Amino acid sequence: MLIANKRLPGGQGLAPALLRRAATVELDWDRRQKSRFECTDSLGRTLGVFLPRGTLLRGGDVLVAEDGSLVRVIAAPQPVLVITACAEHGNAFDLTRAAYHLGNRHVALELQPDHLKIEPDHVLADMLRAMHLTVRATDAPFEPEGGAYGGHGHAHRHGPDPGSAHEHSHTGWHEHANEGEPHEHDHPPHEHPHR
Repeated sequence: MLIANKRLPGGQGLAPALLRRAATVELDWDRRQKSRFECTDSLGRTLGVFLPRGTLLRGGDVLVAEDGSLVRVIAAPQPVLVITACAEHGNAFDLTRAAYHLGNRHVALELQPDHLKIEPDHVLADMLRAMHLTVRATDAPFEPEGGAYGGHGHAHRHGPDPGSAHEHSHTGWHEHANEGEPHEHDHPPHEHPHR
């Protein structure tokens, strides 16, 4: 097994000729959120990917293997829902409103100028259709937003940083399990009966 433990975001700093000659590996979003996994590249080699915890791979990133070889990451097509404004009685603001509601639900969300993409979820699809949006199932690469701190995920933790002696403010923060990235949400003040 060939070990790859370095990522070059977008192949940064590599000559186009090197990128064209690099082996490739197609990975869906679920796999690209993991920092440790095995996969097979276009040359048939088994790669053991060991990246720092919380690293996200994007289509176009390049993995550097321990022998110096390069493997370009391709975002594999996967089932997604494509959300667009209804042509008959919708407008661009409908997409903004949908992005707001999906963000409140911590849904991994790809933002494009004329559409949104999410992973399949029939409950969310029904909600979006009720908001007069068009929802279409297809297979396509999925590149959700990284958020203000660069990641995605769903496990939440409110309050101060663990291990910190400081009390938290009226703004809660969440740490997302896949990336270890905090982001802010407004929450009502917490009562502290010991004061």
